[in-house]
Amino acid sequence: MFGKVLVANRGEIAVRILRTLREMGICSVAVYSEADRESPHLDHADEAYLLGPAPVAESYLSADRLLEVAARSRADALIPGYGFLSENAAFARRCQSAGVTFVGPNADAIEIMGRKPEARAHMALAGVPIVPGGPASTLDEARVTAGRLGYPVMLKAAAGGGGRGMRRVEAAAELAPSFERAQREALSSFGDATIYIEKEVTHARHIEIQVLGDRHGGLVHLYDRDCSVQRRHQKVVEESPSPHLPEATLHGLCETALRGARSVHYDSVGTFEFLVDAEHHFYFLEMNTRLQVEHPITELCTGVDLVREMLRVAAGEPLGYGQEAISRRGAAIECRIYAEDPAKNFLPSPGLVEHISAPEGPGIRHDAGVCAGYRMGFDYDAMIAKLCAWAPTRAQAVQRMQRALAEYEVRGLTTNLDFQRQLLRVEDFVSGHYDTGFIEQHREELLGAPLAPPELEEARALAVLVAALAERGRPAAGVAPGAPPSEREAPSAWAAAYRRRRLGL
Repeated sequence: MFGKVLVANRGEIAVRILRTLREMGICSVAVYSEADRESPHLDHADEAYLLGPAPVAESYLSADRLLEVAARSRADALIPGYGFLSENAAFARRCQSAGVTFVGPNADAIEIMGRKPEARAHMALAGVPIVPGGPASTLDEARVTAGRLGYPVMLKAAAGGGGRGMRRVEAAAELAPSFERAQREALSSFGDATIYIEKEVTHARHIEIQVLGDRHGGLVHLYDRDCSVQRRHQKVVEESPSPHLPEATLHGLCETALRGARSVHYDSVGTFEFLVDAEHHFYFLEMNTRLQVEHPITELCTGVDLVREMLRVAAGEPLGYGQEAISRRGAAIECRIYAEDPAKNFLPSPGLVEHISAPEGPGIRHDAGVCAGYRMGFDYDAMIAKLCAWAPTRAQAVQRMQRALAEYEVRGLTTNLDFQRQLLRVEDFVSGHYDTGFIEQHREELLGAPLAPPELEEARALAVLVAALAERGRPAAGVAPGAPPSEREAPSAWAAAYRRRRLGL
């Protein structure tokens, strides 16, 4: 096992990883930017090193600086968490060349699954059903592909994630403006304007399957998570198991995910994402070759520490168990708590966390990256914490989460807590009868008004950003037009809006 591990991340995921390292008796190294000097994750590490200024290109996305810290600290391994460089095959190879073990899958698997069109093609060859789709490198090609598939269709960024660069198109007349907007958002968010098209699967559930492999051919699944509750294709609430998913469909999803993982010789923690339609047919969306934000609910239901297993596998240890050893008990729900204003189209709401009181009690897990006295800016993600509730049954888990949300208190900035409290009481969620259109279907009940169109949302985001910049008296950090982006994690709304303005998009 490793003697010292560098955690190449920040916030709640850094805290979560550092806790497992401490439990395992492994010396830990944290990194931070100048904007994160007071970040709580530093208190959980044995050593901490400054990477550089707030911009991610000069800190958390700088492979040179991360490897320099690894060398200075004499770290044996580097674990990236999610976002930033977690799905960067070139970085994984650089780590290996530098003699630092990359705690994640082999670089070839990351590369194959890293771009959606290529991943779709590979999975199709492996016998994995994919959503019908095709290329859209130009508007003319997009018209041909969309005409062949039939409307409605989804425009998607080839290098994208987190809902960025994604547009739903209901009719041919909408294609040109939607295509242009999708390209611009893809370029500003990921540095790559490549778009492809998928047929929209209506009334679908977004189901993902957790897989775990070692470097000796061992491979298991850890069942499913339902991530259907989304706002603009960004997850808000997740749960495990998915309610009302037939056992036969679950079995098919798990076996299909294992088949796909074997085809790329997968050897770490990873997640296959699928759409499941109303008739329970399922289609591959993408694979995330990293730890997922929502991994805690799988841990609560299976008892498996996924970070510990990632470290064991990266150190060359075999899993030491097969599929029969993996069982699932009870039900778990995760609510993402953000510093954002749902009434203003979920715009980020930075400010000083004056007070935070997290719920406690049986079955509650609180993964936080902030504390009282911490100032949330617009340099990074607006997540405050992930709140999870486990119980023997789904009905009890819903009740437990309702109680936990009622106890949760954050003062000093606007959060989505009231939105989450309302969501957990909507009858369709309580009964488990929902799909990816849930928030839109219940928007007036949840928000009091329809969501604004993307154009208005961006204008509002830019106006708030400009005001914040004027107050701070300096340009936004982490948003230089030429900065190399994360391959999967979209920048914050603040950063994306500022970059669009700088690029004249």
